[in-house]
Amino acid sequence: MPVVVVESPAKAKTINKYLGDDYTVLASFGHVRDLPPKDGSVDPDADFAMKWEVAADSRKHVKAIKDALASDPNLILATDPDREGEAISWHLLETLAPALKKGAEVSRVTFNAITKNAVTEAMANPRQIDQPLVDAYLARRALDYLVGFNLSPVLWRKLPGAKSAGRVQSVALRIIVDREMEIEAFKAREYWSVHARLATPRGDEYDATMTVFGGKKLERFDIADEEAAKLAVAAITSRDLSVSSVSAKPASRNPWPPFMTSTLQQEASRKLGLGARACMSAAQRLYEAGHITYMRTDGIDMAPEAVMAARDAIKKRFGAEYLPKSPRMYKNKAKNAQEAHECIRPTDMMLSPDKLPVADKDQKALYDLIWKRTIASQMESARMERTTVEIASADGQVGLRANGQVMLFDGFLKVYDQGRDDEDDEDGRRLPLIHEGEAADKRSVTPEQHFTQAPPRYTEATLVKRMEELGIGRPSTYASIVTTIQDRDYVRKEQNRLIPEDKGRLVTIFLLKYFPRYVSYDFTAHLEGELDDISAGDLAYREVLRRFWRDFTAALDGTSELRITEVLEAIDDALAPALYPPRADGSDPRECPLCHKGRLHLKTARSGGAFIGCTNYPECRFTRPISSPDAEVVGDTVLGSDNGDEISLKNGRFGPYVQRGDVTAEQPKPPRASIPKGWDLAAVDLEKALALLALPREIGPHPEDGVPVEAGIGRYGPYVKHGAKYANLPDVDEVFTIGMNRAVEVLASKPTRGRAAAAAPLAELGEHPEGGPVQVMAGRYGPYVKWGKVNATLPRDLEPGAVTLERALELIAEKATKSGKKPAKKAAAKKPAEAKAAEKKPAAKKPAAKKPAAKAKAKAKKAE
Repeated sequence: MPVVVVESPAKAKTINKYLGDDYTVLASFGHVRDLPPKDGSVDPDADFAMKWEVAADSRKHVKAIKDALASDPNLILATDPDREGEAISWHLLETLAPALKKGAEVSRVTFNAITKNAVTEAMANPRQIDQPLVDAYLARRALDYLVGFNLSPVLWRKLPGAKSAGRVQSVALRIIVDREMEIEAFKAREYWSVHARLATPRGDEYDATMTVFGGKKLERFDIADEEAAKLAVAAITSRDLSVSSVSAKPASRNPWPPFMTSTLQQEASRKLGLGARACMSAAQRLYEAGHITYMRTDGIDMAPEAVMAARDAIKKRFGAEYLPKSPRMYKNKAKNAQEAHECIRPTDMMLSPDKLPVADKDQKALYDLIWKRTIASQMESARMERTTVEIASADGQVGLRANGQVMLFDGFLKVYDQGRDDEDDEDGRRLPLIHEGEAADKRSVTPEQHFTQAPPRYTEATLVKRMEELGIGRPSTYASIVTTIQDRDYVRKEQNRLIPEDKGRLVTIFLLKYFPRYVSYDFTAHLEGELDDISAGDLAYREVLRRFWRDFTAALDGTSELRITEVLEAIDDALAPALYPPRADGSDPRECPLCHKGRLHLKTARSGGAFIGCTNYPECRFTRPISSPDAEVVGDTVLGSDNGDEISLKNGRFGPYVQRGDVTAEQPKPPRASIPKGWDLAAVDLEKALALLALPREIGPHPEDGVPVEAGIGRYGPYVKHGAKYANLPDVDEVFTIGMNRAVEVLASKPTRGRAAAAAPLAELGEHPEGGPVQVMAGRYGPYVKWGKVNATLPRDLEPGAVTLERALELIAEKATKSGKKPAKKAAAKKPAEAKAAEKKPAAKKPAAKKPAAKAKAKAKKAE
């Protein structure tokens, strides 16, 4: 039987169902080889030779494939239809080559959907591995390795606390940091608008907005303050108004194209609250189960048979009026035709979301989104009528406008409308019947104050959209990029918005200062374009690597003499406008607001974060976060005393805290407690300080086992604790009030961590001749027999219930011989006479071994 290899067990199971018993379908469990994470894995001096090694976890999967090839040498590589899938097939072929028999056939098949027709057709049309796609993978992998393993050490040495840099992740981080600096530099501008509630002669009311004042068309900032707004209100109130024109224009809206990777991630974030990683994980499982087409694609075209299937589903479900006369065709945006796949769509258009045989909530929600978007993309346009009513005074000094919209036919909107990151100004209000020339009766006139808004922080969806606009990253990389910058603690996510941490800012400014080319949007996009050219066969990948490495090593050499103090000064200067904004009183923004003697300067903490501190340290201990220029100045404030100790509120490099007593020689570290985030410093009094210092607070003994239950505030926020089990609390204040009933409820909802209880054996076979029980156990990778420390896997054709003690002893002996493992023999019980003789016999003296310390001392003396 030919051996078919795919990436995952789920995909193997689905494909095996279609191919039947004529094929052996096995999973590689992703990549089987990778570059070892150490220097030298990519060698620029050897023309970028790469040293690959089979991962420890992959060895058993590779062995299973080799064993299968022993009976049938024909190998079919059926990994995913993209650059990464081609690379996995290439790695498998390179790894399995020694095990292939002479004359063995090796072929590559790809399918965009795991359906019977797609799989059968792919098997009938095999090909060879696409070397240009592999070369593009090799180039990307080498570039990422060279940047990571050469730039990250520079960061570690020159910027304490920085973790790593990456070719694309650092550019994504820069996008977020740039936006944050835009927000901090933003100055809100005031403006006003005036609105009127008007009525027709028939008493129907409608709303209008002032558009003309003093005979001049109003621009956004023309009504600049409250005084001007009052004048505008008076101008409307003192004049009679009438309708000068009513115009109604037909309009239409066309459906959105089907999903590709980036738009799917954006919509999943907007509508389902799924991050990029969660979205792609759910999509992967839907694809492997055969429900959707391949989910890593930058194509939006749809196969003709899928278009016709969608049209049939629309006609059957919604009626002929929702079906356009001709199919809608969407042009594929992919630059490289070799990697241009179909859009992401259901494999069966008739399988509606309510009938999907999947229990997972995220998968069901994502399928619902994909199905609706696909069906809507082939539906009729929505038709509406937009009405504009102009209202004016007789002298032309005042004008207002009312907008409205009437939906004539909902079309594709019956099924789906795309979400928005920021609401637009489209006015969908309904208007009553209004005639030109009729009077507009004023019911109320209201001024409204506005302030311009800073640009919004990025969400995962808008970050992916921005990367796509800039040409940075590709469908297979978006999720990992967004995840990596969060895992590195360079960015945190709050209320779905991405906010740069201090260390993320420092890394970005450092790279912009010393490696500007490699965090340049244009350069990164150009390099992505070159990778596309490699995959198209238009460019040699080693040529790209040589050119990159020549310039990159020159940039690295330029930082060799840098000192940490120089780096901090350069970053301090670069961030100065944001770190030290002008003060309202006109004083020097770098003057310490606490001692008024020292100057503020950027400093780094051991944790990798940064803070602003006073140069007059240690006399002045003023600090504040770098992201809070207007932070409240906190000195040493005595809140009161308790049991003879002063309780004070202080400010440290990690923020404000309360302390019991003073630092003395006897007590170098007096009890301290950080002020929780969100607490108003002005409201921190003696009572609250003592409550913080008393944490963790014992709630009482747990009703089940009597072990104390505590509440406290830790590194990851407020918690309750029972033994070794922790559970987070949603609110800091609850730490001081939570009772036993609530604590038990919170703890019960948290799954127990730690080592699981030992599994019960499937069967007890008896005693081993050398002592100890022989058991059949259920393992992660299948059943096995166990004796002491020896675990021997059962052959595939041997069921756990059919294992005899004799067969188990054979398997154990074979395993023990291979691994060298053998439980220590139990010493036989000594006879009384032998035991007595042993007691009388003195122990043989052994020469005293030199202690390591003595050796070191002797060596040092010799060196002297």
